[in-house]
Amino acid sequence: MRLTDQEVQQLLQGVPGWQLVDERWISKKYRFQDYLKGIEFVRQIAMISEKANHHPFISIDYKLITIRLSSWRAKGLTNLDFELAKKYDEVYEEQK
Repeated sequence: MRLTDQEVQQLLQGVPGWQLVDERWISKKYRFQDYLKGIEFVRQIAMISEKANHHPFISIDYKLITIRLSSWRAKGLTNLDFELAKKYDEVYEEQK
């Protein structure tokens, strides 16, 4: 179920570094010390996303990985977007 604007703002407090984009997406940039660490991060979050059957937009710009999440069926953000954001952050913290 699509979250209200108030729910989105509240959940954003629990995912540091994630930003609301166009009232429909949450987005975060992750920086890595080398290219292959970024690629490994993408591989790991791809596996998490596949298991959840919820796939982000991923942009790879050398050592900078940008992730955008939204729920197409809900036409906006859902709890699943924020749950995955937390999981992606956990993967990043493990790789640093």
